[in-house]
Amino acid sequence: MAKEYLVSRQTIYSGKILKLYLDEVELPDGNIASREVVEHMGGVVILASADGENLLLVRQFRHPVGKELLELPAGKLEAGESPADCAVRELEEETGYRAEKVWELGRFYPSPGYTSEMQYLYAAEGLVPTAQHLDEGESIDVVTLPIAEALAACRDGRIQDSKTALAIYLWLEQKR
Repeated sequence: MAKEYLVSRQTIYSGKILKLYLDEVELPDGNIASREVVEHMGGVVILASADGENLLLVRQFRHPVGKELLELPAGKLEAGESPADCAVRELEEETGYRAEKVWELGRFYPSPGYTSEMQYLYAAEGLVPTAQHLDEGESIDVVTLPIAEALAACRDGRIQDSKTALAIYLWLEQKR
């Protein structure tokens, strides 16, 4: 298999949630090429159902796409935090429910052509109501959707978030 080797790395931007690098890599044929790389700590998405029939989703405005999206609760990993702990934390922060049990459904790179970000997909059950603990400036509406409607929303475009769609499909596959 052909592999690229890092020759040099220049930091273009370093922010709160990501870093942007301009890498020079040596290609298998010996030529040098540039690669723009976004480094991200990764994140989790949590598929939660209080009753096995309805899913907890969140509706929030996403600035990069300029509109509200319907998604499963999700958030970024903090330094040193395990994905399972992040899933429990984010579920409670965004929905006001604590999970008694979480398990990993899978993991994936959303766009490995330019980012190192890894997304961890979790399922949660045994939900106990608590209270939302939104981050400053965060505005999230919790939405309950029957499983069949959530699946239809993935198909008809009402759900356009890839991590949400993938988690729903993986969860349904696991239930079979």
